[in-house]
Amino acid sequence: MNHIVELELGFKFRSYQFSLAFIFAIEEINRNTHILPNTSLGFELYNVKSNQLDILQETLLFLTGMGINIPNYTCRRENKAAALLTGTAWETYAHVGRLLNLYKYPQLTFGRFDTILSDRGQFSSLYQTAPRDTFLSHGIVILMVHFSWTWVGLVLIDDHNGAEILSHVRGEMDRNRVCVAFVEMIPDNWINSGYKSRTSYRQILKSSANVIFIYDVTKSLYGIILYISIHSITWKVWIIKSQWDVSTDVPFFIFDPFHGSLIFAQHHAEISDFRKFIQIYKPSTYPEDHILALLWKRYFNCSFSGPDCKSLVNCLPNASLEMLPGNALEMDMSEESYNVYNSVYAVAHSLHEMTLKQVEIHPHGNGEVNTYHWELHPYLKTIHYKNGAGKIMVLDSQRKLDAEYDILNLWNFPDGLRQKIKVGTFSQKAPQGQELFLSDHMIQWPIAFTELPRSVCSESCVPGFRKSPQEGKVACCYDCIHCPDNEISNETYMDHCVRCPESHYANTEQNHCLQKAVTFLSYEDTLGKALTYLALGFSALTVGVLGVFVKYHHTPIVKANNQALSYILLITLMFSFLCPLLFIGHPTTASCILQQSTFAVLFTVAHSTVLAKSITVVLAFKVTVPGRLIRWIMISRAPNLIIPVCTLIQLVLCGVWLSTSPPFIDSDAYSEHGHIIIICNKGSTVAFHSVLAYLCSMALGSYTMAYLSRNLPDTFNEAKFMTFSMLVFFSVWVTFLPVYHSTKGKLMVATEVFSILASSAGLLGCIFFPKCYIILFRPHRNVLYHVRNKVPPRGKMGLTAYSMYF
Repeated sequence: MNHIVELELGFKFRSYQFSLAFIFAIEEINRNTHILPNTSLGFELYNVKSNQLDILQETLLFLTGMGINIPNYTCRRENKAAALLTGTAWETYAHVGRLLNLYKYPQLTFGRFDTILSDRGQFSSLYQTAPRDTFLSHGIVILMVHFSWTWVGLVLIDDHNGAEILSHVRGEMDRNRVCVAFVEMIPDNWINSGYKSRTSYRQILKSSANVIFIYDVTKSLYGIILYISIHSITWKVWIIKSQWDVSTDVPFFIFDPFHGSLIFAQHHAEISDFRKFIQIYKPSTYPEDHILALLWKRYFNCSFSGPDCKSLVNCLPNASLEMLPGNALEMDMSEESYNVYNSVYAVAHSLHEMTLKQVEIHPHGNGEVNTYHWELHPYLKTIHYKNGAGKIMVLDSQRKLDAEYDILNLWNFPDGLRQKIKVGTFSQKAPQGQELFLSDHMIQWPIAFTELPRSVCSESCVPGFRKSPQEGKVACCYDCIHCPDNEISNETYMDHCVRCPESHYANTEQNHCLQKAVTFLSYEDTLGKALTYLALGFSALTVGVLGVFVKYHHTPIVKANNQALSYILLITLMFSFLCPLLFIGHPTTASCILQQSTFAVLFTVAHSTVLAKSITVVLAFKVTVPGRLIRWIMISRAPNLIIPVCTLIQLVLCGVWLSTSPPFIDSDAYSEHGHIIIICNKGSTVAFHSVLAYLCSMALGSYTMAYLSRNLPDTFNEAKFMTFSMLVFFSVWVTFLPVYHSTKGKLMVATEVFSILASSAGLLGCIFFPKCYIILFRPHRNVLYHVRNKVPPRGKMGLTAYSMYF
């Protein structure tokens, strides 16, 4: 008979299930004719207290045998234990492992996988049954992301495992934009953990985090669990990596604060016969189990009888472990119990392979196989077997598979229900984005929550707002501020707003970009209509003035200042008033070019005409003794040549402008909210301002000539009127430049149109309205006799000047 020994840490129902799984596996193997035929496995159970002295003492008792403790000696003669199984606590398997390593004694641990224990230099005789927890941190953080929990507290044991899981969890949280609200590291010993538990409890109460992750619940955390339970902290969601049954270890006073917790448990195959085994596991069939007898006495009103006080009488009929109150003992195999089950199978298969090997070496033996415990190592290292559920198992840490997880929801409301319900799974092997599967509707949350719990440092920024980090705080703590103009955010938790394309604009809520409407200064607009009516009205008025001059062409006032120049100026002004119509309507390439060139040429003709009229007046009145040259200039009307010369110069300027950087169709997407304005771009701003400067220089020349003749006889003398017209022109265009450059879109176009109309109206009104007034309403002043009677006493010179002027 070969023995397998299990060391246990204290009595709990959870630990008791380990023992049941241990016995169940041994009995299942003994019934199996394909594993160790003609050989039965036996076992020993050691209950170890949680201190280093007791752990080492129990280990030495096991090594020595016979209930005595003598290091380096063994009192066993036969049926020596083939291997030792150690419990879930680090202090158990680490201390035991270092001691057993001296004796090359096989040790199998059924607790969580520990990377330190994979060091074959320190633990050459130790094997771990549990799968790796490589992706545990990723799974837990994916769960947080699934529920939008971005503000989470961490409670860990202050040992190498706690430091390792903290590093992994923090890395995953950073990658998934989940922030650590606080980290509480509890000392890994009972004495020092008491004070730390009180301070950690206060931190948990103070923190705004509603979700807290607890890794590896051990006795060191018992103090903080007790604080939480006594004060009924029912407004926290606990994520636990453990099968530790909080509902059976802690007395709850009002409500179970761990109701609604989410537990990550390693997925394992279901051992259906285990439940049946627990149902038939009774003192009558296993009388050597003294703990079982005590449970029957406590919960089923049994009493001891007989001379040895081992017989139970007056028990509840049909009593079984399944009937323990509050589901104290889980009927389904936990992940640690499953590891116990696999550990037994690993030793059994290794013994089986070793036995077969020895039979091959000694085929003619008597059937007895003498083995030493260290001979089992080569088989344990390479074992590759199927357990009772048909699952492939290995012990080599390099070939171990990564664990998959069942997500369990703890139900304990009302108190005593104590059920763990599977609500989801996590598998790294699943396609990306489908690793986590959850049945959200099945989850019961802590009783303080009536809906899905939220755990955030700052509430999410709704669409139309963006996050603004709070100085000195983590990224999850932020303020929400409005998006800037024409920028949107159409999702929550956006760090930056997105600018709408030029063809779109942000709606009022700034969560959506809307298509901009294309617009321009059209004839349908109120402004466009007003400017159109003004242009047509002034043009018609100019035609009327021209008609008056044509009708009264024989009168002295019409003949004064060169009748032909007056006709040229009136015709030019008529077209100048019609020029703004090129600025109204949908811009085209042709209209953009014609706008500026037509405006420039017409105003050049108008100003050159005024300049010619001004020079004529000066020559007529300023020459004291008219010589033959002056008389020839006046008679030949040489000043009229100014018009084609000045116009030619302007045409050259416009030609250079149009050949180098002509005006073109452009769009303005920013001046008017929600609209794209189609406008004509000037092309070269230098050329545009050069044209204006040239017009202003001619106006200045006209103003100078008119100013010089301001004190001349005013009968039929229009010098003063031309002076006023030039002042109006200067006032309009000097005002135009700053206004034009401070406006955008359609207003810019309207400003230029209005300036053209105003300056043209200034010329028309100041020069021709006084003459029309005399022609139409004071005809008695429009006769040569009246003029000559007003000649000043200068004698012949004045009369000669009037003769030349006419």
